[in-house]
Amino acid sequence: MAIRITEIVGTNLSATTPKDTTQQSQTVMNAADGPRVLKVEGTIYLKDAELLEQICSDLSHQTDRPVIIELSETSFLDTPSASVLCRMKRQKGIEIKGLNLFIKKVIELSDASDSENGPSSECFP
Repeated sequence: MAIRITEIVGTNLSATTPKDTTQQSQTVMNAADGPRVLKVEGTIYLKDAELLEQICSDLSHQTDRPVIIELSETSFLDTPSASVLCRMKRQKGIEIKGLNLFIKKVIELSDASDSENGPSSECFP
């Protein structure tokens, strides 16, 4: 499966829709202040990770809001892509969530390899 990147809108919205228009606008305002959440599905290779990095960078600069990457639907991640994700987390403050055991291990191994090649802090302690 090719990579699919989807922005999840309204993750902080309540399950019930407010009846009062003042309450509705307040709920929308709170969601607009929250982080941008990108759900990534499929397999991630280096070109995909670089594209994701560019998208996150653009979103962050345009909106001045934090970005969260949701990887729970990601089925494969190669080592070069894991390095890109670690770099995004360290340098750009991107939060990464939804790591399954395999993806987390690939990222940890990539981070350990990067640490041996130069000074860096752990991507996922």
